[in-house]
Amino acid sequence: MSESTPSEILTSEPLLRVATTYLRPSDLELLEQAFHLAACAHKGQFRKSGEPYLIHPLSVAVILAEWHLDPQALCAALLHDTVEDTGTTAQEIMEQFGHSVSELVEGVSKLDRLEFQTEQQAQAENFRKMLLAMARDVRVILIKLADRLHNMRTLGAMKSDKQRRIARETLDIYGPIANRLGLHKLYQELEDLGFRYLYPNRYTVLSKALKAARGNRREVVGKILTALEQRLASFGLDVSIKGREKHLSSIYQKMQEKSLSFSQVQDIYGFRVIVPDLSSCYLALGALHTLYKPIPGKFKDYIAIPKSNGYQSLHTTLFGPFGTPVEIQIRTRDMHKIAESGVASHWLYKSSNTPLSDVQKKTHQWLQSLLEYQSESGDAAEFLEHIKVDLFPDAVYVFTPKGTIKSLIRGATAVDFAYDVHTDIGHHCVAAKINDQLAPLRTILNNGDRVEIITEAEATPNPAWLNYVVTAKARAKIRHYLRTLRHEEAEVLGERLLHQALRALNADPGTLTTDQWEQLLKGDRCKTREEVLAEIGLGKRLNIVVARSFLPKNGDTFPTPEMRTSITIRGSEGMAVQFAPCCRPIPGDPIIGLIKKGQGLLIHTQDCQNIRQSRTDPDKWVDVAWENNSGQLFEVAIKVLVLNRRGVLATVASAIAEAHSNIDSVTIAKADGTYSEINFTVQVQDRAHLAILMQNLRENPDVVRLTRV
Repeated sequence: MSESTPSEILTSEPLLRVATTYLRPSDLELLEQAFHLAACAHKGQFRKSGEPYLIHPLSVAVILAEWHLDPQALCAALLHDTVEDTGTTAQEIMEQFGHSVSELVEGVSKLDRLEFQTEQQAQAENFRKMLLAMARDVRVILIKLADRLHNMRTLGAMKSDKQRRIARETLDIYGPIANRLGLHKLYQELEDLGFRYLYPNRYTVLSKALKAARGNRREVVGKILTALEQRLASFGLDVSIKGREKHLSSIYQKMQEKSLSFSQVQDIYGFRVIVPDLSSCYLALGALHTLYKPIPGKFKDYIAIPKSNGYQSLHTTLFGPFGTPVEIQIRTRDMHKIAESGVASHWLYKSSNTPLSDVQKKTHQWLQSLLEYQSESGDAAEFLEHIKVDLFPDAVYVFTPKGTIKSLIRGATAVDFAYDVHTDIGHHCVAAKINDQLAPLRTILNNGDRVEIITEAEATPNPAWLNYVVTAKARAKIRHYLRTLRHEEAEVLGERLLHQALRALNADPGTLTTDQWEQLLKGDRCKTREEVLAEIGLGKRLNIVVARSFLPKNGDTFPTPEMRTSITIRGSEGMAVQFAPCCRPIPGDPIIGLIKKGQGLLIHTQDCQNIRQSRTDPDKWVDVAWENNSGQLFEVAIKVLVLNRRGVLATVASAIAEAHSNIDSVTIAKADGTYSEINFTVQVQDRAHLAILMQNLRENPDVVRLTRV
């Protein structure tokens, strides 16, 4: 395309030249119609380079034709900018080319339709839209990737700051998506072009070094290639062998990751062996292992266990001549086709409706799971965080108790495995058996592990799991559960707060009618009673204000508020009620509740220093009292100054245990050579329990001073 003159490019000939090889004459006529519509729509429009704008959609269509996509996708590629940038309407496209083409054009167009306040938000939102469009029809993403490829090929016409921004976006989003879909050639070209424009000086230096090294390496490559051909022929194998030169971006990445020099990276020689059938793959592997010795730990069988994007090959690394490593990939022609075209190879133009292959089904499952993640994500940035994790290919393969292979990303834990099996298994998991040995849920899984999850019906997700789960599914499911749970808890707390405010205004909460609630909700941002109560519980609106809105508005004065009834605190209310970490209140302490916006009810001791200045607004404070005999355990901090003697920590811990208290955490700060300061966080039932514990400690002769923090 780049060698063509403008006059040649402004005809449909470059596209028809490629499309003729696999499309029917009637399909070619449809392409001609789409080309003429695009030519008319973009007439008078020019790119930054000064070329006619029509060059861009035509080039995108040619790229897709090289992937052998169907005529509807090619028409959509020609027309993908017409609705957005010209006067052509989606209705006109539908009337001329049908619903399928119109849907594809709309899918590509909406990716760039919205405006955003920040670059990060724009990136995340565009990513979300692109993935949602892809989940409905994968051809949308193929068109978008071809669109990005042509834009990267012609990025030189842009200003340097825009080049860097587009290159970074390509490396962060489009390259990984191409890789995840198995579009290997596209992925490599996007990576190289992204590297070229993001780091132009480094690209130039490496490019010159690679050209110089190529001449020096020619003799060694030729010698290895001849040896490979002769050995494989001696085993009766009809093969095709090609040398694989590393791409500049992969050379640079390896130099960065492993702190290698250019010459060290170039010491590795790569060859690809294409064989006629599956059995020949393993025969060729055996033949090559008799030629050069394999390097232990460098063999991977992606035929028996394909990558998640459908990639299949045998990978081995051998000790070559002069001790240089030789990387070999062995695959069939069909495997090579999938390795190069990936998911595009499954959406090739076909005249008949063929059933989905296993690889296609696997890809469809991944695409559909994106919709599930999106529906449970709070915002675009969170969704981006979820999906970016799944775009990186390093995987670990583990087995269920029944022997089914599960593919997880590297670093996945037993909790990730539980959610991968089923959401309910994840929600109720309490422990794991890894290779028949009990193991913590945070245990990182290794290749070949046999994992069994132990569940309990009453168990629920722990917020701490978010600190170590790594898969998108587990993170999304846990967050969705906690978000739902918190909303329900806030709703219960909000109802208690509203009833307290109503009673303070001499109104009976039991007399509220449905009509009163409907009157309150008219024009309100909340649409239901439950949403109003949740907002009260989360501190987003004041209970006293909502309570007053239920009182008569006939000009009468409000009733004189009576003394507020207290809300009882049990200690088991969940996330809607929190205990302030500054004063750590426990039953028996005089307490007061602070409504904190977005957090709910925060419980402090009444003499807490941190609330002294913020007690000026009485509407934000709630009278609270401890429920008798709640049976819960509460954390309290104590500071113990002890004589610095051997075994003193053990005697102090023993005294705490004798008081039937648990030690949650302990830190030791050495005061001087004579004394040491020990800070404990212990669990007690109430102040009486704490008093017993502290009395036990005072009876210890090594304890010099004891205070509650």
